Amino acid sequence: MFAETQRLETADASLAFHHEPAQSEARGIVLVSHGLAEHSRRYSRFAAAMAARGYHVFAFDHRGHGETTGPDAPIGRFSRRNGMRQVIDDVGSVRELAVKQYPGLPVILFGHSMGGLIALNAAITHPEKYDAIAAWNSNFNPGLSGRAAQAILLAERALKGSDVPSGILPKLTFGTWGKSIANRRTEFDWLSRDPVEVDKYIADPLCGFDASVSLWLDIFEMTFRAPQEAQLDRLPKHTPIHLVGGGQDPATDNGEAVIWLSKHLKAHGFSRIRTQIYQDMRHETLNEIGADAAIAAFADWCDEAIARS
Repeated sequence: MFAETQRLETADASLAFHHEPAQSEARGIVLVSHGLAEHSRRYSRFAAAMAARGYHVFAFDHRGHGETTGPDAPIGRFSRRNGMRQVIDDVGSVRELAVKQYPGLPVILFGHSMGGLIALNAAITHPEKYDAIAAWNSNFNPGLSGRAAQAILLAERALKGSDVPSGILPKLTFGTWGKSIANRRTEFDWLSRDPVEVDKYIADPLCGFDASVSLWLDIFEMTFRAPQEAQLDRLPKHTPIHLVGGGQDPATDNGEAVIWLSKHLKAHGFSRIRTQIYQDMRHETLNEIGADAAIAAFADWCDEAIARS
């Protein structure tokens, strides 16, 4: 059923989504927020595993990604204006669809990479809507290099506009991360040690596109917004939060950015943080060697999180 593309019509977009119903007595709902320059169909293995553990899974394509369409959201752009708000609203729309279909169940919001940025920002914007949060392979601490990237993007926007691909950010991110892998076979080996998964990403016409200046600016807005104290104070301190990183992931400083977020949240009073760094893994934990064990551990955490909630 996950392979079928379904659609949710909003006021200004047609959100493509995939749904895998729970295979046993339902325990909860998992909403999947995918990463940059990819799409929700890639989460089929994760959805099947979670469904086998009793979770209804909904994964959708963000604006500017996959099969989602909208007059203001071509591939590579969330929106001409207010992109962060738009994607947060989209997460809420998919949540409403899910809870209407399966009322009374707890909702776990799962995000990978950019999707983790979206997930935590959605949670602090609407804390009453999500019972637990997971942010995997997400970097909320790019430091001075992140601020420098914002300055570069603002200069690009002033020179050539916001609706064109950034000429510099792909080199500073994807390009740099690719070159960091010793004896790399392809420029995307930073994603996974599994060559089959890397080749699938490269061959996928919906993956690897260039993001617009505006999309990059939206990403950095989310990156720096969520860790702010005033924002975190909106989220109940007992909210279960699951953080995962890869010890060989250049996009998160080899997992150090994930550890930073864990410490940052604990310092601000959050008491239910689970952090796991898989030392041999790279960026896409769900498409890595050993992914099944990581998924099983996450399902165990979900069971515990909703039971205590």
